[in-house]
Amino acid sequence: MKKSLTIITLLITTLVFSQDIKKDAEKTKTKMEQFASQTGVITKFTDTNLNNLKSSYTVAETRVRKLNSGNSERYFYQIEKPGKYGSSTASIEYSDLLEVIKALNSLKLEVDNDVLKNPDYLENKFITEDGFQLGYYVSKGKATWYIKLEKYGSDKTLYIKDLEKIEANFTEAKNKIEELKNK
Repeated sequence: MKKSLTIITLLITTLVFSQDIKKDAEKTKTKMEQFASQTGVITKFTDTNLNNLKSSYTVAETRVRKLNSGNSERYFYQIEKPGKYGSSTASIEYSDLLEVIKALNSLKLEVDNDVLKNPDYLENKFITEDGFQLGYYVSKGKATWYIKLEKYGSDKTLYIKDLEKIEANFTEAKNKIEELKNK
C-alpha cells in the first residue's frame, strides 16, 4: 500500500512539474514573437531600413519593423548581426527602446566613476524583458561598451568603440518610429 501511494505521489509530482516547465517555456516568447504569432488574423511586416551600426568587428544592419496583426500595430527596432552560421537579431519594442535610451543616459553618467575605481573587473548593464542588453565592462582601466542582441547563445554581442554611434542609432530608430506612428 505504501509503495503504491509513493508511486502515485511521484507520478502526480512529475506531471505537475512537467506542466510548470511547459508554462515556463511559453513565458520565454519575446514581445515580437507573442504579437506576431497570433492565430486567426492576418499579420503584415513592413521594414524601414536605418543606418548600419558599426561595431569593433562587424557591421550590423538596423531597421524599424512595423507589425500589423489584425487591428493592432506595433513597432520594433531591430539590430541584425551577421554571423558565421547565421545572423542574430534583437527586436526591441518601442516602449523598451525608450527605456534603453534612458538607461544609456544613466550608464553614461556612471562610466567615468567606474573607470576611476580601477577594478579588476566591473560590469554595468541594462536588460530588457526580452533579454536585450546594453552596458559596459571595465577592465585594466578601460571601459568597453557592448550590446547583446539575444538572451541565449554565443556570438550575439556587438562591441562598440564609439558610444555616440549607439546613441545616434537609437535616436534615429525612436524618431523613425514616431514618424511612422504619425502617418
